[in-house]
Amino acid sequence: MTDRTDSGVDRSGSGVDRSGSGVDRSGSGVDRRTVLGVLAGAGSAAVAGCSGSDPDDAATGDLDSDTLDDLAARFAPTLYFDAAEPWFPTDPRPYTVEEDGETVVDGFAAFDGYHERYDESAEPPAPTVFYNGVRYEDSPLAVVQFWMYSAFDQFTANFHWHDWEVLHIFVDLDSGDPQLYVASSHSRSVPNNEFLDPDPDAVPRILTELGSHSSTLSVNENPDQFQRVGEEGLLADITNTTIDTVEDLLGIPIAYGLPRDEGTRLPFVVPEYEGAPIYEHPDLPSVTAESLVDGALAIRSLDALRSPPTDLPLRETGIAFRHDDREDSVAAETAEEVIGYDLVETAELEDISAFTGPQLSFEFAVPEAVEDAVAGHITTTGVPWEQPRYENPALDVSAGNHRSELAARYDAIAAGESFGEAATDEIDAVVARVTRATETDDAPDGEGLTTTAAVTESFVLIQSDPEAVPTFAGGVAVANGVPEGDHRLTVNGAGQAPHSETLTVAADVPVTTAGVDGEIPLVARENARKVAVDDADSDVDVARNAIEDDFAGRIYDSAVDGSDAVYVHAGGAYTTEVRDADGEIGAYRVNPGAPGSDDGDDGDGEGNAPIRIDRPETGAASLAGFVADVAEETRAEVAAAAAESGGDSDDDDDNGGPDGSGGGASNAVNGLERALAAAVEAAERAEERAREGDRGGTDRQLETVLDRIARIGERLAAARAGLPPGLANATGKRVEQATRRVEQAQNAGKL
Repeated sequence: MTDRTDSGVDRSGSGVDRSGSGVDRSGSGVDRRTVLGVLAGAGSAAVAGCSGSDPDDAATGDLDSDTLDDLAARFAPTLYFDAAEPWFPTDPRPYTVEEDGETVVDGFAAFDGYHERYDESAEPPAPTVFYNGVRYEDSPLAVVQFWMYSAFDQFTANFHWHDWEVLHIFVDLDSGDPQLYVASSHSRSVPNNEFLDPDPDAVPRILTELGSHSSTLSVNENPDQFQRVGEEGLLADITNTTIDTVEDLLGIPIAYGLPRDEGTRLPFVVPEYEGAPIYEHPDLPSVTAESLVDGALAIRSLDALRSPPTDLPLRETGIAFRHDDREDSVAAETAEEVIGYDLVETAELEDISAFTGPQLSFEFAVPEAVEDAVAGHITTTGVPWEQPRYENPALDVSAGNHRSELAARYDAIAAGESFGEAATDEIDAVVARVTRATETDDAPDGEGLTTTAAVTESFVLIQSDPEAVPTFAGGVAVANGVPEGDHRLTVNGAGQAPHSETLTVAADVPVTTAGVDGEIPLVARENARKVAVDDADSDVDVARNAIEDDFAGRIYDSAVDGSDAVYVHAGGAYTTEVRDADGEIGAYRVNPGAPGSDDGDDGDGEGNAPIRIDRPETGAASLAGFVADVAEETRAEVAAAAAESGGDSDDDDDNGGPDGSGGGASNAVNGLERALAAAVEAAERAEERAREGDRGGTDRQLETVLDRIARIGERLAAARAGLPPGLANATGKRVEQATRRVEQAQNAGKL
C-alpha cells in the first residue's frame, strides 16, 4: 500500500498527479507489433445466413428440368449496381485450371483475366447469373436459387478473391406464389435481407452493395433505393424480426440492408498482399489502382485517418443487369445502362472443386495494456454446391419470424429456434449500437462528453470468430451464433481509435448486449487518449474496469485480467473504477483536459500520452482519495472562475460572514470554493484513517465527508449565477459522483 500523505501528492491543480496510486503520464514505451493470420483459413467454413446447428428440415430433391427452367425464367432478378462498381456477375469457367487432377478457379487468373477482358471490350465480360432448384420432399414448397459470381470482393472488413452471392426464392408449387425472398448478406453472423409474401407478379430486384456484392432486396416503388422501414406510403424492403431487448434498437428490423443507401458512410480499404497493394503484384498485369473501388471511396487502412470521413459519396445507381430474355422498362428508366445476362444452370459448374487464392491481409487493431496487437481476420469463398444451403435453402432463413411462418405453412420446415426468438444450446447473439463520443456544450470546455449517431459504419470482431461483422443502420452491430462463454469483442472504425472489451455469453440468454446498456462509443483518433490499468505492481488483482464521463455517464465496463487499456476522448472528464477479484471497488480521477495535464506525445501511436494507473488499489482509502481529488479539481476551477470574474476567493463575505452565505454572486462562488476545500480536507483525513487501518475513524470521517458534500450542494445552488454554466453543471455532476463513492467507501469490506 502507498501512503498518499507521504507521496507528495499535489492537489493544487485539477490535473492531479496521484503518484501514490501509480498514475503515470510519462513515456509509455509502447511497442507496436503485427500478428497476421491468427485465424487464417478458419473463415472458409462460415456459411452466410446459417445459424448454428442444422434444424430438422425435410430432405430435398431435384426439381424436374422444365419446372426449374420455368421458375428460373419467371423469377430471374434484375440487379442494380452502384455507379462505382468494378466487378459484375460473370462466368468463372474461363479462369479454370487443373491442379492435382482437379478443376479449380485460380484467383490471380480470374482477377486479372476479368479486367483484361473488361478493358478490351469496355463492357462487363460474360454477364451471367446461375440458378439451382430444389423441392422439399412430400411438400409443395420449392426453392429456386440465383447464384452470382464476381471475380473479386473489396469490402472494408473482409476482401478476398472470388465472391458468390445468392438469392433464394421460396415458391409454393400448388399456388405458384412466392412465399419468401432471402438475399444473402455478409456472413452467418449478420441476418440476411428477407421479405415475406412478395408480389407474385413483380420481378425480384436486388440492390448490390458496392465492392462486396451483399444483396439487398428492393420491393418498394423506388426500384433503386433501399427502404428499411415503411413510411410515406412506401413498403419496407425487408420484413425481418426486430430486437426488443435494447431500448435504442426498438423497432429496427435486424438485417444488413444497404448502409450507403441509408445515409451513412462506408469507407473501403485497399487490399494488400504480402505488404503491398494488390494491384502492384506482378501476376496481375491487367489490374491497376483504377481497377478497384473508386479512390474517392477508399482509404489505405482504418487507422489512416485522424477522424471519421464525412465527405465520402453515398450510393448512386449505375448499371442494371436483367435476364437476357426479358425486357425491364423500370430498369431502363432508372439505371444509366441496362445489360442482359445469360441464365445458366449451376449444374454446368459442379465439376469445379475449389476457388483458390492466397489469403489477403486485413489488420484489425486491438487495444491492450502495453501494446496495440494487430490480427488478420480474412475469410475465403467456398464452392456453393458443397454448402449445406445449396441443398437446404431454409438454412439461409436468418429471421426467426420468417422461419416460424414457413414452418406454420409447411411441415417440411422445422419450427426450430432461430435468430430473434431464442438461443439454442449452441448459439447466441451479441448486439450493440456503435456511436461516437463528442464534446458537449453543457460541460466546461474540454471536460465533458455526449454521444451522437455514428457518421460511418464500423466493424465488430469477436475473436472466437474469424469474420469481422459490419454495422448497419447507422451503427447497429449484430453478431449471431456466438458460443457460450467469455469473448473478446473489438470494434474498429475508419479514423477512430479501437474499442475492445470482454463479455460473457450465456446459453439461456437469447441476446447479449455489448458495451454499456448496448452502446459502444468510439473516439476519433485525433481526440483519443489511452487510459491503461495494470495491476502487475499492485497488491490487488483487478477483475473489472469501468470508465464514466461526468456528463455522458458510464461509457465503458469490461471484465479484465489484471490489465486493460481504453481509448477515451481527450475532451472528457472521467472516473475510472476498478474492481478486484473480491468485488472491492477503487476509483481514480482522469481528466486529460484539466489545467496542468500533460498533452504531450510520447509515441503511443495516437499522438497523445497515455494515462497509466500502474498500482491500482481498492477499498475505502482509494475511494476517499478519489473524492479528495475530484473535490480539489473542482475547487481549483471554481477559484479560477472567481478570479477571472473579478471575485476574491480569500475575502470574507461583506454581507454575511466568511461562509459566503450573505448574498451576491461573487460571495456565493467564494462560499462554494470554501465548501469544496472543506470536503477535500475531510476526504484526505478519511483516506489517512483508512490507510492507518482505523475502521472507526474512517467511518466517522466519511460521515463528515458526506456532510461537507451536502454543503457543496447547498452552496452550488446559490453560486450558479456567478459561475460559467458548464462549470456549474460539472460541479453538480461531480457532487453526485463523490456522494456515490463515499457511500461505496462506507460499505467497503477493506480499508
